[in-house]
Amino acid sequence: MEDDSDYEDSYVASDVEDYPTSEDGDYGYDPQTEPEISMRRAAYTVLSEEELKLRQQEALQQVMQVLSISEGEAVRVLRHCKWDVNRVNEEWFADTEALRDKIGLVDEQPTGSGRRKESCGICFDEFWVSEMHAAPCNHSFCRGCWKGYVHTAISGGPAVLSLRCPLPDCSAAVPAALVTAVSDPKHREKYHLYSLRSFVEDNQRLEWCPAPGCENAVEALHEVSNEAMDVTCRCGSSFCFNCKEEAHRPVDCETVKKWIIKNSAESENLNWILANTKPCPKCKRPIEKNQGCMHMSCSQCKHEFCWLCLASWQEHGERTGGFYNCNKYESAKKRGDYDAESLKREHARVSLQRYMHYYQRWAENDRARSQALSSKAEANDKKLEVLSEFVATPTSQLKFILDAWAQVVECRRILKWTYAYGYYRFGDNIPDEDTAQKQQQGFFEFNQGQAEMFLEKLNGVVEKDLDNLVEEFKREPGLSEVAPDGSVFVDQASSPERQAVWSKFREQLIGLTEVTRMHFVKLVQELEKGLDQLLAFYSEQPEAEAEAEVEPAAVSTAEASGSATPAQQATAKAPKRSKRSRISSRAAADKASNSAAAFSLQEADSELEAEAGYWQCRRCTVINRDLNSQSCSMCAQNRRGPISAS
Repeated sequence: MEDDSDYEDSYVASDVEDYPTSEDGDYGYDPQTEPEISMRRAAYTVLSEEELKLRQQEALQQVMQVLSISEGEAVRVLRHCKWDVNRVNEEWFADTEALRDKIGLVDEQPTGSGRRKESCGICFDEFWVSEMHAAPCNHSFCRGCWKGYVHTAISGGPAVLSLRCPLPDCSAAVPAALVTAVSDPKHREKYHLYSLRSFVEDNQRLEWCPAPGCENAVEALHEVSNEAMDVTCRCGSSFCFNCKEEAHRPVDCETVKKWIIKNSAESENLNWILANTKPCPKCKRPIEKNQGCMHMSCSQCKHEFCWLCLASWQEHGERTGGFYNCNKYESAKKRGDYDAESLKREHARVSLQRYMHYYQRWAENDRARSQALSSKAEANDKKLEVLSEFVATPTSQLKFILDAWAQVVECRRILKWTYAYGYYRFGDNIPDEDTAQKQQQGFFEFNQGQAEMFLEKLNGVVEKDLDNLVEEFKREPGLSEVAPDGSVFVDQASSPERQAVWSKFREQLIGLTEVTRMHFVKLVQELEKGLDQLLAFYSEQPEAEAEAEVEPAAVSTAEASGSATPAQQATAKAPKRSKRSRISSRAAADKASNSAAAFSLQEADSELEAEAGYWQCRRCTVINRDLNSQSCSMCAQNRRGPISAS
């Protein structure tokens, strides 16, 4: 921890100030466009099963009062209108009879005297009228036949909610009261479950939480669009309200769908076969080269051929370059006579390498997120109680540790999906003349790298540094004693030195958590806003900053003479832009202008790395402390060069 103390002291004080909260800063964006982005962080509420039942009853009572209909009829009308009360009123008053006919509502027919017998229309036995049941159409059937009819429909699934009269020529709706009256408790419970599920699944503003075992639902409090909308249930599960996949901002739902299909489909297996095998010229079976010699022998048809040019091996020998080369292939390659299969195979190899680059980082962050979730649960169950004893602090005041773990979990999720974004946003090979795409890719990778750097730092502090701190406390003489049963007795008299160390760590972790959060908030906003718009925005900043630097001088002169206007006084009091914001703006703007004297992204990297005290490998993400080193100590990746295939 001592090695990092200088760096930690620098970012806790300065960087939290650099990244204001939503109340006192706009993160450098035009306020006119902020509502458009904020809509994706839409308001929502989480409802339990009991709360859902109350909402359902409220909707029923409202429709029953306005339309003066029974509860059974109200259920049918609401289901037809997707539980939208406003739509019910519109359709009902537009054409009442047409709506009633469509959903099977009929005027109730008079029933006969209960003192006489009637024949059941299904089993044809005779029963007293009082022992028979009928829908509003008054087609009577015995209780046993109704029970069998209803139970069969309930076993068939939610379609029972649209159950009609058993008589083939009758389309009258069977009311819910009749269904529950003839059902046994098991089927009655299932019917009520179908009804509640209908209330959620037919309602455009309600979605079930997809977490296993969770029975909550999420309600959107505004009109739902097709854009990604991340929500979090009370159970802790986060998912997209629109596509029901895990929360994935800043990536849109269509990209997530394509990425999931790509990861699960056989397409990448086919790409691997195409990139790493060649078909036997005779039987066309794919063959993988597993030794250095170019002399291939097909295990199926025994045909011998050259791996490079695919010609018969009988035509090869010393004159064609021997066993490890092929003059025919090299000559054809120099002439540009690559056949279509070779070009296709080369393209597949490049595409596969690019896909593996993004997929490996996506998968690693997914695994790291799962580990962070486990560590958060472990900290809540075990570590906080032990730490509370060591630092003489209630566990309620150690919540900042759980907050840090929660931030790591959220940032891992965001970072994971930025790799899917990068894969689809930028092609295999961006042409040199497409400077706009190259600028956008550079800007994206720069901001992604900065966010990742702070995430790795936060992860290290809340995991390793905290464990090291606890171990240091354990080693302090007289601090703790181990009882025969294995329990630990901790001396509550915490020394001033120990409290000072703990207070410093606490301040550093809280500060780093907030800084990391703001980095990822900014990253999400940038990607949702659009890289092209951001580059255009930042390209305008140098002129604006130049004007802003001239203005304070004029204001100072005016103030000295006592003639400063209110507007000048307000300008003079405007807060100074943060160092990191100025670096990012200059880097992006100058790269966009493509001038020879541009303040490059590499210079911005160097400045931030010097401030941090380390640089992070873009390939394996390991932290390198030697600022003079130009290659990663773990994977030997060039510090500034293109990322090599792993």
